[in-house]
Amino acid sequence: MIDKTFGSFLTERRIARDITLRGFASRLGISPVYMCNIEKDRRAAPTEDVLEKMAEVLLLNKEEKSELLDLAAKSKNAPAVALDLPEYINEREIVRVALRTAKDVDATDEEWLEFIERLQKRIKRDN
Repeated sequence: MIDKTFGSFLTERRIARDITLRGFASRLGISPVYMCNIEKDRRAAPTEDVLEKMAEVLLLNKEEKSELLDLAAKSKNAPAVALDLPEYINEREIVRVALRTAKDVDATDEEWLEFIERLQKRIKRDN
């Protein structure tokens, strides 16, 4: 089975909404050639503002938008976080859910420190 890519996700959702590639590109304000290259995974995901427009045009729900953003991040070969973290984050859905939840509630440093302390206690206990 082939892993879903950013391009295949967009193609699938666009077709499900009965939107042509040219129509989709037009609504996003990008060229049809650029859109085709994205869908064929020849180009990485576009800018954040275009991603937001994509989610809006495709009427994505929260879970679908999260998947769109996850796949968009995977399509780029320049991680925005420390090199030891992207693989861990991308391989574990629960980590992405936790980070988005923390973002949604604007978790405080105190809440993060409590979480870190619980994990550090476990490390000490297990050693």
